[in-house]
Amino acid sequence: MTDDLVSIITSIYNSGKFIRRTIESVLRQTYGNWEMIITDDCSSDDGPQIVESYAAKDSRIKFLRLSENGGPGIARNNSLLNASGRFVAFLDSDDYWMPDKLEKQLALMKEKDCGVVYSSYLTCDSNNQVKGLVNCKRMVTYRRMVCDNAIGFLTMMYDRSKTGDMLLPTIRKRQDWGFNIQLLEKCGVAYGLPEPLAIYKIRPSSVSRGKFSLVKYNLAIYRDVVGFSRAGSVLMFTFVFMPLYCGKKIWNFFSTLRFKPSEVNA
Repeated sequence: MTDDLVSIITSIYNSGKFIRRTIESVLRQTYGNWEMIITDDCSSDDGPQIVESYAAKDSRIKFLRLSENGGPGIARNNSLLNASGRFVAFLDSDDYWMPDKLEKQLALMKEKDCGVVYSSYLTCDSNNQVKGLVNCKRMVTYRRMVCDNAIGFLTMMYDRSKTGDMLLPTIRKRQDWGFNIQLLEKCGVAYGLPEPLAIYKIRPSSVSRGKFSLVKYNLAIYRDVVGFSRAGSVLMFTFVFMPLYCGKKIWNFFSTLRFKPSEVNA
């Protein structure tokens, strides 16, 4: 583990249309002590060739390939197993960061002497037009994280010297929420910056789209990660997760009404 080095974990799967902008957002970071470890999950497009061209120019970009498709969790774990940094951040192949994302979050981590930080983020469409704002809470506890995923994974960064080495749950979807739960089980609390420091792309083919299809994975997180019984998982999902999830969507809707996308240089 190398002190002050940030390992950026990225997986790609047929991401040729978007991966250039993702990598460019990392190259523009005001904090330069990073490595970007990109694992290809058996793409059939030109995404791997694009990544290889960047890796040939900048040694901080490392490119790995899986022998068979395993989903984003498996690909992220492959990158994690090859990470050298004390700090770890995640960036999906169609999302991107503001230039001062790493710098500001490292400063917050030092100020709070904490193991996990995160921020608010913007949403955009497939044409990179900013559409909305997702406000974060200033602080999230383990108990709150169990109730609902309150941290945008593309904004989260953690300190391995405080959490130890960790891998994502092997469940095919919602493994980001499961990982956040495991992190806060160790750290107890995470701190957020209200400033949006990342941009999340909403597109129909995204793995995280189709919320109703994710119900079984939400229940699996409660059973396999938190340790609830089947009945307890259903009750938790129905009477805690869903009300909080709906409330969060309503809050973000009104936040977006007050937000002016034209003011953002995305």
